[in-house]
Amino acid sequence: MGQSLTALFFVKQVSEVLKNNRICKMLGIEYPLFQGGMAWAATAELAAAVSNGGGLGIIAAATTPPDILEQEILKARALTDRPFGLNIMLLSPTSADATELAAKHRVPVVTTGAGVPGRVINRLKPLGTIVIPVVASVAHAKRVEKQGADAVVAEGMEAGGHIGELTTMALVPQIASAVGIPVIAAGGIADGRGVAAAFALGANGVQLGTRFICCMECIAHDNFKQALVEARDRDTAVTGRSTGHPVRCLRNKLTAEFERLEYEHAPVEEIERLGVGKMRSGIIEGDLEWGSLMAGQSSGMVNDVRPAAEIIRDVFDEAGAVLRNISAHGE
Repeated sequence: MGQSLTALFFVKQVSEVLKNNRICKMLGIEYPLFQGGMAWAATAELAAAVSNGGGLGIIAAATTPPDILEQEILKARALTDRPFGLNIMLLSPTSADATELAAKHRVPVVTTGAGVPGRVINRLKPLGTIVIPVVASVAHAKRVEKQGADAVVAEGMEAGGHIGELTTMALVPQIASAVGIPVIAAGGIADGRGVAAAFALGANGVQLGTRFICCMECIAHDNFKQALVEARDRDTAVTGRSTGHPVRCLRNKLTAEFERLEYEHAPVEEIERLGVGKMRSGIIEGDLEWGSLMAGQSSGMVNDVRPAAEIIRDVFDEAGAVLRNISAHGE
């Protein structure tokens, strides 16, 4: 199991501790923080801003056509000289193209989701790419470790988008106990308190998605950003359980229609058809009623729109303050 940073935070300054962090040393980044690979929102602009801020910015391949995705990779290279990543959704019909683009351009880090990453690991690791699958169970984490994964993102069901069944609080320590590779905690983390908790659970780093929707460099529509700023603790819903691919989004007319169809046991094809094109309409076009506004339960903790670098710095400043405060109360 990777060593938790908690005890070290109690006796050292945050900046000193981060120099010895496994994720920072592996990737050559300043903070052990990943930006989630959110479809439509995780563009080169956002990825570069997060990387320039000291974290690991990630471009979402999703179902992006190869020619457009290649331009995103090249744009990120032009905007930052720091490491960045590419998220490959393995169920996407364009995942093989995304893998080849990662190989062609020697993308430093690739994260994977929604599938078994063996093919990606075998293709990219010999080229020097660090491959980090997103997992939602201990069994999956152990399997990808055997396949050669360099680390795992343990994502709890508090996250936005496609989710698993376990909470971050339950998932992270079990995975940290089960594997020897570094663990990045994800799901429900939006501030320094969540970062401190993740380290206490045995994680070596964190991944934030929803929080980075509300940063100045994200191209998401202002309507979506404002909806997140105004969101409260119970303003997300999980739909699509009957399809086998549950998704967490902000509540709106679209999620209500999904819930109605599922309650009425509509055919899976009809339910899936309802979601076609809805991510773009919500995230890019700002349709708050019928757009798919993928966001996590941390939405209720997002209160403003700020530059990515400022978010990262404040998150780790707060994490250090939280852990020092815990130490002081224990003396």
